[in-house]
Formats: sequence, C-alpha cells, structure tokens
Amino acid sequence: MAEAQAPITRQIFKDSREFGARVDVSLQDVDDCFIYDRHGTSVAFKKLYENRKSIIIFLRSFLCYTCKEYVDDLSKIPRDVLEEAGVTLVLIGQSAYHHIEPFSSLTGCPYEIFVDPERCIYRKLGMKTEEEFTMSAHTSPHVKSGIFLGQMKSIWRAMTSPAFDFQGDLHQQGGAIIAGPGSKVHFCHISMNRLDHMPIDWLLQLAGVHETVDFSGRPKIIHV
Repeated sequence: MAEAQAPITRQIFKDSREFGARVDVSLQDVDDCFIYDRHGTSVAFKKLYENRKSIIIFLRSFLCYTCKEYVDDLSKIPRDVLEEAGVTLVLIGQSAYHHIEPFSSLTGCPYEIFVDPERCIYRKLGMKTEEEFTMSAHTSPHVKSGIFLGQMKSIWRAMTSPAFDFQGDLHQQGGAIIAGPGSKVHFCHISMNRLDHMPIDWLLQLAGVHETVDFSGRPKIIHV
C-alpha cells in the first residue's frame, strides 16, 4: 500500500511553478476572530473549516477590478463539482458588510461571502500590505482587463456606489488557504500583488477536486 501523502503546507511560486519555501500558517491564532455576513451577523472564522474542507479566498477590495474578474471565474465553478468532493468555497473581503450584496450581484457569485473589516485575520495570517512586483511575475490567468481600463472600471464603480468609499485598505493584498476539517492547513498562498492570484484549477486540484473548470473560453468540464 502506498504511503499516505502529507498535506501540502507550502507556498507556490507561480514564476517557477514549483513548490517554494514553507509558509508557517496557524489557524489557531485566528479561530476565534469574527467575520461578518451580508446581514452584518458575526460568525467565528473557525466555522468555515471546523467540520469541512474549505477553499478560503481573501480578496484585496470589492472595488478592485482584478478581484472582480477573479471572482467572475470563481463563480463559474459548478456547485456539484465541489459538493461531490466534499469541499466548500468561501470568499472574504475587507470592506463593511453592506458592500457584500452589491458585489455578489455584480459577479453572480453563488458562494458565501464574508468580510473582515478590521483586517484582523489578514494581519494574523501575514497577508501583505504592500505590492511587490518582479520581472518574472506572471499575470493572473483570470484577469482580462488591462490596467488602464480596469482602473477606470474600479473608479466608476466607486463613484456610482450608493456608499462612496474604497471598500477597504487599497494597499492590502489577498491570498488563498485550503483548510479543514479542524485547524489543519493543507495549502496557503500569500499574494504578492493584485495580479498574483492562485490559478483556480490549481486550487481545485490541491483541494482534492477531481474535476476542474476550463477557463480558456471553452465552456466544459475537463477531467484531471
């Protein structure tokens, strides 16, 4: 019988597409931090992964065009694909809770979205607060807009929002974690900049999902 593979707890560097240095992330430090749903109801962070395996995506800002387009693609993942694998997908932003509903409607996101307005979890998990770009950095495969057009879209959404604000710290970066059941971390990616998204098909595979969505423009499910 083959030896069971140890859970992945290392950062992936997309410029080399190899596992890089180990990232020490302990969810015990954030288990009891509170996040808020679209109604402003508080929920202990540990509820997201306590009894299930969860892919948890941390977003920069609901106004950020790169985050919006990343969530557009996350929203294309069929629910039954995740349910069959026993995996849940959850998104977390850093704005006030009343921005969740408009963002959810804009992206058509069918998955749960929460916010961490004080950025307690962001800070304790070591999410970056400045952007770091390198010459070898790859752009996100999920961002379709160029910088100029994307920023214009973000500004327009801010100006036309019922509550005009920037919906969080513009310097805050995001990331992705696969965790649970319990406080076990299977994988962690800390974004270095706004385009440093973990490719969604990689996340699905690392979470044990045996089917993944093809985001190349062909609307089909491919087996891996």
